[in-house]
Parts: sequence; C-alpha cells; structure tokens
Amino acid sequence: MSRTADLGRTAELDALQAVVAPGAWSTAPADLARMSHDASHYLLTPRAVVTPGSLPELVAALAAAHRAGLPVAFRAGGTSLSGQAGTDGVLIDTRRHFQRVEILDDGARVRCQPGAVLRRVNAMLARYGRCLGPDPASEIACTIGGVVANNSSGMTSSVTATAYRTLDSMVYVLPSGTVIDTAAPDADAKLARLEPELHRGLARLRDQVRADATLRSRIEHQFSMKNTMGYGLNSLLDHDAPADILAHLMVGSEGTLGYIASVVLRTVPVPTAHATSLLMLDDIGAATEALPGLLAAGARAVELMDAQALRVAQGLPAAPTTLQQLQVTHHTGLLVELQTTEEDELAEQTEALRPVIDDLPLSAPAHLTRDAAARASLWVVRKGLYAAVAGARPTGTTNLLEDIAVPPEALTGTVRDLGHLLHTHGYDDAVVFGHARDANLHFMITPHLDDPGELATYEAFTEDLVDLVLGADGTLKAEHGTGRIMSAYVRRQFGDELYEVMSAVKDLCDLRGILAPGVLLDDDPRAHLRNLKVVPQVSPAVDRCVDCGFCEPACPSRNTSTTPRQRIALMRAAATTDPGTRAAIEEAFDYDAVDTCAADSLCALACPVGIDTGAVMKGFRAERHGRLTQRAGSVAAAGWGPVGAGLRAGLTVADAVPLAALSSVTSALRRFVDAEWLPQVGADLPGPGARRSALLGAVDGAAHPASSGSPGSGGAADVLFFPSCTGAMFGPAGGGEGAAQAFLELCERAGLRVALVPGIDGLCCGTPWSSKGFTDGQNLMARRVADAMQEAVADRPKSAPPVPLVCDAASCTQGLAGLAAHLDPVRATLLAEWEVLDAVTFVRRSVLPALEVDEAGKVDSLLVHPTCSTEHLGIEDDLVAVAQAAARQVVVPPSWGCCGFAGDRGMLHPELTAGATEVEAAEIADLENSGGRFGAYASCNRTCEMGMTRATGRDYEHVLEVLARAVR
Repeated sequence: MSRTADLGRTAELDALQAVVAPGAWSTAPADLARMSHDASHYLLTPRAVVTPGSLPELVAALAAAHRAGLPVAFRAGGTSLSGQAGTDGVLIDTRRHFQRVEILDDGARVRCQPGAVLRRVNAMLARYGRCLGPDPASEIACTIGGVVANNSSGMTSSVTATAYRTLDSMVYVLPSGTVIDTAAPDADAKLARLEPELHRGLARLRDQVRADATLRSRIEHQFSMKNTMGYGLNSLLDHDAPADILAHLMVGSEGTLGYIASVVLRTVPVPTAHATSLLMLDDIGAATEALPGLLAAGARAVELMDAQALRVAQGLPAAPTTLQQLQVTHHTGLLVELQTTEEDELAEQTEALRPVIDDLPLSAPAHLTRDAAARASLWVVRKGLYAAVAGARPTGTTNLLEDIAVPPEALTGTVRDLGHLLHTHGYDDAVVFGHARDANLHFMITPHLDDPGELATYEAFTEDLVDLVLGADGTLKAEHGTGRIMSAYVRRQFGDELYEVMSAVKDLCDLRGILAPGVLLDDDPRAHLRNLKVVPQVSPAVDRCVDCGFCEPACPSRNTSTTPRQRIALMRAAATTDPGTRAAIEEAFDYDAVDTCAADSLCALACPVGIDTGAVMKGFRAERHGRLTQRAGSVAAAGWGPVGAGLRAGLTVADAVPLAALSSVTSALRRFVDAEWLPQVGADLPGPGARRSALLGAVDGAAHPASSGSPGSGGAADVLFFPSCTGAMFGPAGGGEGAAQAFLELCERAGLRVALVPGIDGLCCGTPWSSKGFTDGQNLMARRVADAMQEAVADRPKSAPPVPLVCDAASCTQGLAGLAAHLDPVRATLLAEWEVLDAVTFVRRSVLPALEVDEAGKVDSLLVHPTCSTEHLGIEDDLVAVAQAAARQVVVPPSWGCCGFAGDRGMLHPELTAGATEVEAAEIADLENSGGRFGAYASCNRTCEMGMTRATGRDYEHVLEVLARAVR
C-alpha cells in the first residue's frame, strides 16, 4: 500500500500518482526526509517519492510528470557530491528495482541497469579478469546510473577509461516517454520519427560546432582534461548520428536530459601485478617536475598529497615509518604505482622506474615494493585522508570535498596558489591531494554553513577559486559533476556561445524544464548558496556522519525500510523540522529505523568515519525497556538452561502441529501482539535441536576422547568447545548432523581432544541480549561465560600451551570475542588471555593439516554464503578454504550480503530477510539456470542458514557438515 500524507496535494501530483502502483508512491514525511539526504552539502525535500517496479512504470511516471510540468530528479546511490541527486519536486528511486547485471562476451562487455552498485559489477567481472574503466573512490556504494550520469573516472581511468570513453550502447528515456536503444540498427531512424525536432536540432548543433574552428578548438581543449562541467559537447565532435550523440550527451548530464535505463559498457583488464612507492619531495615544484619521468616509465597511478595532507597522514596508525619520521615543512608526496596484467611487463616497468626514482631529489628514502602488506600501508596514506579529516571535523560542520583540473603545465602554480587561497580564507586545516597524472586536484574544507560569517567566507572563497582555475584555463569540475555547486559558473568556463549550445541541448530534450531544475545549468549567480544542508547535533554516536552513503549497499534493510544513512537523516530531520512533521517521523521511526535494523554493524565496516548505526539502534531498543523488562532479561540470562529447554519443547510441539495451522495462528496473533515479541512461524521452521551437554555422550564438560580413544580432562584438552545454543534450539537442515557434531567428528579424525565449557546448557554468547537491548542480561551472561571458561582450565598445568575457545556459529564467535566490553576489569583481563576462534578458522588451522580428504568424497559443487560475522572476524578466507577442502568447485555469489535473519529478527520481521536476500537469491537462481543446482549449499551460522534456506528454497547447512561427509 502507498504511504501518503496530506502535504498540499495538487492535481499534478494526483495525475502522477495515478500511473504508478500504490506501493510505488509515498508522500509520508519519514520517506521524504530519509530520501532527501545525499552525499552533497545540499538538502532539498521532495514532495513525493516514486519507486517504480519496472521500466514501463517509470516511463509512465516520467511522461506524466512531463505533461503536468512537475520537477523530477532520479536517485540511485546518492553518493554524488555536487547536489545533483536531490529535488523539491518528485524524486524517482532508480536503485530499488533496477539492479540487474548481465555479463557479455566473456566479460569484454557488461550490461547494467542504473541501480547496480559498481563494486558488485566488478565482483561479477572479476572471474573473467575484467573490470569497469571508471574507478571512483565511492565504488563501494556508487551505482552505474551515477557513474554514467556523472561521467565518473578515478585514480587510474584518466581520460581514456571514463564512462564516456567505454560506453558501447545505451537505452535512454526522454521526458515525453520515448525510449531509444542505441544498440538497435534503427535507433537513429526511430529517434527521427518519434522526436523529429530533437533529431534535427542535434544535427544542427553538430554542424554548427564543427563548422566553427574556435568553438571546436575550445571543446577539444576542455575535454583534453578530466572535465564534468556542463554537457559533454565533445559528443558533437566524436559522433555523427543524433541518437549516438544524444547517448553520449546523456553521459555526464546528471539526469537533466533524460533517464538512463541501461548501458552496455566495455571493460578493461584487471591489473594483477603491482609495485608501489611513496616519494617525498621538498616542495610541489620538485614533485611536478618528477611527473613526466614517472609517467614515461609506466606509472599508472600517481597520487599527489600536499604538506597538510602529509601531516594528517602522519597521524594514521598504519602510516609507514618514513612518513612518520619526516619533519614536514613544504613537502609534497607522490604515491606511485605500476599496474599490469603480466609479470614480465611489470619487471620491465620496474627496471625503467627505479633509475627515475633514484635520480629524484627525495626528502626520505623510497623503495619500490611488491609486498602486499607494505603496499597497503602506503595506500593508507592516500585513502585514509578522507576519513581522517571528515572524522575529526568539529561537530556541526559540513565536510566539503571538491575537485578541479588544470592543464599539466599549470599544476605547480595551481597547487601553490590553492594553498595560499585556502590560508587566506582561514581554511588552514584543508588538505589538497589528487590524481597528479591528470593534474586533477581535490581539497577538503569543513565550514559551518549555518553561520552567516562562515557562509560569506565560503562565498568569497568560491569566487576566488573560480578565478584561479579559469585563469589557468582549467575546469571547475573534473570528476564530481557540475551539480548545483558549479551550475552558475558553466557560462564563465565555456563562454557565451558554447553555453548557448548547452542551453539548446537542454531545451531540445526537456523543453518544459522538469528534469533536475537547478542542476548543471543555472543563471542565478548565487545558485550554489541555495538549499544548503545544516548539520544539527543529535547524538555523539552519529554526528560525524557525512551522508556519503557507503553504508547502504551492505545494509540488510536497504530494500525493506531504511539504511544507516537514512536512519541518521531521520534523526536529524526530527531535530530540525516543525512539530507536526517531527511527530510523523518519530511515529515511523520505531519500525522504519529501530525494529527493522538487523544490527549486524556491517555499516561500521563500510563507514569512512566508523559510525556503528546498528549499535545506535540497539541503544534505542534498550531505552524502550523499563526496569521490569530489563529485570526479565536478567532472569532469562540467569536461567538460560531451563529457558532453552522450554524453547526446544515449544519447537517440539510446533513440529507436531500442521504447518498451515501454525502459520495461521501466529499470523493472527501478531495482529494483536507486538511483532517484536511474537515470531511469524512458517513452513521453513526447523525442528528442535539437542542438549549441548549431550554432544560428547558423557557428563557435561567431559573431554572428547582423542583418536586413540584415551579419555582426557578439561585441563588436558586441545580445544575448549562452546557449541552455539542456536544449534541446540534449531535442529540441522535436511536430517543432517549439525555443526557441533560435525566439528567433534572432524576433531576426532584429527586426533584432537575436545572439552565442553562447563555448564554449557545454561550459557550463551550474549548476542540475543545485545540485539534486543537487554544490557543487564548481557552483562550477567558475560560474567557467567567468563567464569565458566576459567573453571574449564582451572586444573590445566601452567606449562601446558594455552587452549583456544572455539565456537561453531560465526555470530556467536563474534559475540564471545566481544565479551570483554561487558565485564569488570578483572574478568576482562583474564579473558584477554584467551584466543577465541570460529570453528572454520580452527579447522583450517589445526584440523585440515591432519586430515586426508579423498577427492572422490568431495561434493562436485558447493555454494557458500559468508555472513556479516565472517566479515567482522575477518575469516571469509578460512570459510572458503574449508569449503574448497570439501568440494571440487566453490562459488561465493558476488552479491552476497547479510541475510537479515539476525538471530530471530528474520522471524519477527520476515520482510527483512526477504529484502536483504533479494539480489543474492536472484543471482543464485541465474547461476542455477545456467549451470544446474549445486551439490550443496553452506554457510557457517545456523540462523543464517535458515535465512538463506528461506530465501532460495535450498537446504543450507554448516560448511563443516559438508567437510565431515567428505572425509568419512
């Protein structure tokens, strides 16, 4: 159903709403607020949000907006920095239902819809040794729609591997509803037939520009640099047919000419051989003088960092020693990297580059290294700058990351003058860095845009910056798009005649001016100062958020309710809006933000400033609980043994009830009982597991006999085992043995003695209490587990090697690894002496070397689903290694992500798991359609296995179960 509110409805809005499905339309204040934030420093709140489910529905919506004269903007990843993804009209979400990717010609080309995330596309291409040419720093979250609409480039794409240069064909939609596929043989004829004025107009502009040597020369100069200012008028020189010209004008048009429905892009080889060096030179002059020799020797990446950037980088923990020890004055750093696909070619380039480096007047020793760890340390210097500056900025300030480009010969003076300019305007903490091979500079400033004095300073700085860059015959935008921030300066950069050509292009495509008004072209000289985003203080835990959106692709609730960025946006909107809107946002917040957060904290791994929105949402859950509720959580922790037995008994009863009846009963009850406390039970509910204390077939805590059969005590064990209570609660899939039993079987075959943690039936890692916000119960359980661990080794000889604690469920391993945060200092100190390992890590390290796996016992193919906890623990390689020991072929879907089951949250909110697994399940279906079903499906966490079973209809089991079968 649609989410609507009476926000000044009009006949125009009604006409647009009438052509889309009810669920595709929203005017709810919470939806408008969450979708208003993008990575830029602009904030416009749309009047409505449309989420089309298909291209025909989107075309109908666009045509209706065109007829009604309603402003429209397209929004996918929302990672653009210049304000091009926002509107106060109708916002059309082009991410949610437009994420399909099709590999063509063995990876030589790829067809993408606009909502496909760049990192996912490259992950799918990786098996072919290919990737896309554009490599923006936002690749973790930016989408193909934005990559093309902003003509993205990056560190290594230069001007040859941009979206413009690698475009093969495009399907675009004009405001009238006309759809053109340039791959079709009759594409140009179709455009001429359906849009005759547009076709004739483009041909006329083409001929006009080509006939004027001055205009042609100006265009050629402008686009000899990285340049995303205005429209790509080089299209008029590079292509002949109006349909092709328009496709290339669409590249970099920022949604102002039409909708890019899909593209086919040519790919480039993935470099597999690298060598890297960090060069410190006395000043910018020495650095720029070094560039020609470095590039001639084959350097593919040359990243420049000014003195202030180097000072910031010195504070990064992983910065190399040579940088940390340097007394930075006016120094400039150059991060240089060779990248090839052939070892012989790298060797040749290395031999060519070394003497070039040796001849430079370096301020510190430099070495060309191929070592992966050393190279990573060097890249931290460059890639850590954004997080360091953005994370340390004063509360309430805006992080502005801007970019320019100049002709190479002007680079030295531009860097010096830009530094002076920043100092003159009081931006002494600003850092300057960039892609030196392209004379493309970035800089960051952090003003208070809600302070009139600082806003005036920013306005004056912008004018001086424009004078500086245009005085060097450069471009005010190299990579980030014109957007709103530079739309008022396009005329100054290109001149009146070319500006009129751009205006004519806009009028031909969008005569009514409905597409992203104010973006890319604007005659208001102060347009860049309108609709600025104010950053209110709402919580120290989230105030550092820069709205970059890097958290969104990994968020399990991205297709169901909100993302981490949107949760924070709602918090900020509630703090600044009127009382009525605030009440509506707060009412929606419980479900949209708190209840449907999986709290897996993958957002914290993706966030450049380290915000853990999952922890914040758990904090909101804790605030809901009064003293009695918290007390109930503690009682459950204290009596977890009986509670677990009761839950197993309930599952036993449920197992005997017809599933249809059980599902109907729980569905009916959930209408009257808070869904946070009553799960939705369906046909995929497994039967009960078994008591953990019975695993060894002996008394609780006894040692598992070694392969020789000799018994041992807990103090003599090789490993202390903490089987997860999820395995005790939910039985294994498809009549299997379960992870715990498989682990014990593998250890026995390897001759390892295993002991259970004493009192295991009453213990838990604490994650259920943490997830639900029961802080008192979590702390109590942490103390009980810590004490039981110490009891287990109380009789262990001091001379004996330490025994690791191993758990058979990745999320529980993660919970156990974090117990110290919930303990008193004495227990925390004792716990720090323990090594906590997941079972897949322990098996890879200590079991596999002692096993002989017969090739005949392996399963033919194994599909593996990593989990959010394998990411947090850094053990995905261990998971894959164990899988490879059990199968001849192992496949990890490139689109895998958190399944959203999150303990019991997938049962409380089934829609969360459905949304979280949607893309991965579709990819698995595609893999099966092309290659048949896999021999087995595995993960390393029982509830995640349940989630993936629900999503795909395939029985997922623990990877150790697959391995145990292989070695029998």
